[in-house]
Amino acid sequence: MKVREQQELGSRIEQLAGRVVGMRERRGFTLIELLVVIAIIALLMGILVPVLRKAREQGKDVVCQNNMRQIGLAANFYADHYDLYIPRSAEWGGDIKPWFQLFMPFLAQKAIRDDYRSVDIFRCPSYPDKEQTVCYVVNGWRGQSNNGGSMQRVATKLADCRNPASTIYLADNEDGPWRTIIKKATDRDVTRCDVFRQSHLPMSESQGTTDGRRVARARHRNGCNSLLLDWHVEWVTAEEMTAEMWSFED
Repeated sequence: MKVREQQELGSRIEQLAGRVVGMRERRGFTLIELLVVIAIIALLMGILVPVLRKAREQGKDVVCQNNMRQIGLAANFYADHYDLYIPRSAEWGGDIKPWFQLFMPFLAQKAIRDDYRSVDIFRCPSYPDKEQTVCYVVNGWRGQSNNGGSMQRVATKLADCRNPASTIYLADNEDGPWRTIIKKATDRDVTRCDVFRQSHLPMSESQGTTDGRRVARARHRNGCNSLLLDWHVEWVTAEEMTAEMWSFED
């Protein structure tokens, strides 16, 4: 019996010794190993974060361009309904409505009680201030002067535009302290959601309330999205956008 007991005791000691060795083998990371893991994670984050940020911005760009395409469809339907006339102004008062309200009956998204603020199509997801409800400005360029001057207050026939495929109808609205955040259609500065002079273009340095830059200089990369009068959408760099691209007659 003593021999057997000694054997059992020895077996138990061996089992306990094995457990101790296993525990030592399963010890946690050393400080050096932990620092190496942290360095690898930091390196991966440094690689992935810019890629994810770029992908997110590209997604916003796609949404903005899709918004413009839908506005283009609405403008085309509006023209078909009104003898090929399209609105050129952001004026309001009495029976006059700004361009974005006139298009609401022809949009896929429907307004709630004629309130355009429920229509997300007018919002660019890249616009910095999320309270802005009108993220685009319309072509109100009047006359043949490349410098512009006075706004086109009344609707214009599409046939009056000589080069619809190269004439901008809508572009990204600039943001800045001189640009008012439009929260409702009766806001006084809703009338400033149109473009009709050189100082409104993206390369202008003017920051005046009336004469200041209205077309975004760098909403999407180093330029902005634009809806042209043949209803296609393209990205235009700030440097390449000229007054000729806004003039109906040129």
